[in-house]
Amino acid sequence: MKKIIAAAALAALSTGAFAQQALFSAANVVSPQINEDNSVTFRLYSPKAVTVEVTGDFLPTKTVTINMGGNSFTYDTPGVAQMTQDTSGVWTYTSAPLGPELYLYNFVVNGERRTDPSNIYQSRDVATWTNYFIISSKEGDSGYLYLPHDLAHGNLEKVWYESPTLKLTRRMTVYTPAGYYDKANKGKKYPVLYLLHGAGGDEDAWSTLGRAQHVLDNLIAEGKAKEMIVVMPNGNVNSQSAPGESGDGMYQASMGMGRGNAKAPAASMDSSFNDIVNYIEAHYRTAKGKDNRAICGLSMGGGHTYATTLRFPDEFSYIGLFSAAISVPGTSYGDRRSFLEQADASPKFQASMKALFENAKPKLYFIGIGKTDFLKQSNDQLREWLDSKGYKYEYMETEGGHIWRNWRIYLTHFAQEIFK
Repeated sequence: MKKIIAAAALAALSTGAFAQQALFSAANVVSPQINEDNSVTFRLYSPKAVTVEVTGDFLPTKTVTINMGGNSFTYDTPGVAQMTQDTSGVWTYTSAPLGPELYLYNFVVNGERRTDPSNIYQSRDVATWTNYFIISSKEGDSGYLYLPHDLAHGNLEKVWYESPTLKLTRRMTVYTPAGYYDKANKGKKYPVLYLLHGAGGDEDAWSTLGRAQHVLDNLIAEGKAKEMIVVMPNGNVNSQSAPGESGDGMYQASMGMGRGNAKAPAASMDSSFNDIVNYIEAHYRTAKGKDNRAICGLSMGGGHTYATTLRFPDEFSYIGLFSAAISVPGTSYGDRRSFLEQADASPKFQASMKALFENAKPKLYFIGIGKTDFLKQSNDQLREWLDSKGYKYEYMETEGGHIWRNWRIYLTHFAQEIFK
C-alpha cells in the first residue's frame, strides 16, 4: 500500500511539475497583447530556441512571382519580423500601431512554423492553422463588425442534404438571423444569400476566416442589412464535407477540389447548384423568386458564382464576384488568348451574357478585387467587355491582393446592398 501511495504521489508531483511548466510557458505569457495605441506585443517562451520570428499580415508584405502553365502570377506573402529574447527565455516583438481589422500570424522557431501557444484563437485556411486577433477602435469599424457583441445572435447550423446531380450526400453551413425560430415569426419568410468559398476552402471557411455570422449579426442589429438566411455550401464537388466530417475520411485538405484522391465528380458546381436551392427552399421559410435570392463568392467561389449565373441567368437578382477566378466557358486551359480575346470570339458566351444583363437584368452585379490580386487582369478585362456592351455593374478596388481581408470587406459591402 505504501508503494502504491508513493507511486501515486510521484505521478501527481510529475504531473504537477508538467502543469506548472505549461502554466509558465503559456498561461503566464500574454500574447498577443493589444496596447493602448493599438500596437501589438507578441511573446513566446522558448528558452532553447536560437531564432524566433513572427510572420503575419500586419507586417509589410513581400511580392512573389511564380510561373504556372506558362502564365506568370504575382501575389503577396505575409511579412516577417525578428523577435528578441530576454533573460527569462521569453521572445518579444511589438508591432507598429494597427488599424481596425482581423489579423493573422504565426511564429517561426528555428525555421519551423508554429502557432502561438498563448493564443487559443486559431483558424484553418486549407491545411494551415493560423492564430488571429482583432483590433477595433470604435463602434462600426471593420474590427467591430468581426467581433461578437451583446446583441441578438443568429444561429449557425451544419446541414446535410442530398445532391442528386452530384450523387452525394453533402454538408453545408446555414445562418438563420436572430428571431428566425421565435414563435412570433413562424409565418415570416426571408430572402437568401448563397455565399461561396474559394479553392482549398469548404463549408466552414466563411464562418471562420470570413466571420460571416458576426458580420450579419452586427449589420442586421444596426439596421444596415436586411434579415436574411445565408447559405455557405461546400464547393468541392468531389467531396461530401470539410475534412474529417463525413465518410470521405480524414483526408488532408489541399488547394484542389477537396479530396485530392477522389474520383472525378459527377457534375460541376454550377450545374448542381439547384440541388442546394431546392433543399433550402423546401426546408427553410424562404421568400421565393429571383429578387429574394443573392449569390456571391471569392476566388473559385467567385468563378462558381459567375458560371452559375451564366447557366441560370434568371435565378438571382444580386450577384457578387470577389476576386473571381473567371474564364470564358468552353475555352481550354491551354488557350493562351486573353479573357477579352476569348470573350469576343465566343458567340455562346455573348448570348449567355445577353440573357443575363438584357433579359434577366440583375439589380446588382458587383465586382471586387485587390490592386495586387493575381486575378486582377482577367477581372479588368471582364469589366472592359461589360463596358463595351453597356452592361452595368458596381466595382470596388481595395489595397492588397488575394486575401481574406479584402473578401470580408466585399461581403460587408455586398450584404448592405442586397434585398433593398
